[in-house]
Amino acid sequence: MTVAVGSRQILVHGILLVMVGLALGFVVPAAPYPRLALGAHIQFVLNGMLFIALATVLLTISHQAGPKSIRVMVVSAWLTWGMAISELANAWWGTKDTLPIAASQAGASGGAPWQGTVVALAHLAAGAALVVAWGLLVVGIVRGKQQPRAA
Repeated sequence: MTVAVGSRQILVHGILLVMVGLALGFVVPAAPYPRLALGAHIQFVLNGMLFIALATVLLTISHQAGPKSIRVMVVSAWLTWGMAISELANAWWGTKDTLPIAASQAGASGGAPWQGTVVALAHLAAGAALVVAWGLLVVGIVRGKQQPRAA
């Protein structure tokens, strides 16, 4: 996967995450646990902006991130969808183990064990992928060749 192709995919994921997050703002009051729905809404928008920034950095700053690194970054975008969707589902489920502070503020009573597992696994996978993706970006930029500045 080339940097241009991967960056475009990351950018599309970012834009779509923001769009979905904005639309979800309208359903926040309808959720059984609106505080958790608000968290999901923020998660979609914030992660969308994060991926837009990631794509912009990849396309504009000199770096040494190779095809494997770009692939990891694209996978992190896919996994972020799972995390954000699990948070949205949690606004109806009300699980409280993975996001205990938000669940406490929302008055969540706890969902079925399988629902808690879905939320936990989605957060662990996406969180780990995001840390690795951004770490690869930092390494790629640090190792990147400096381009001479125009006079």
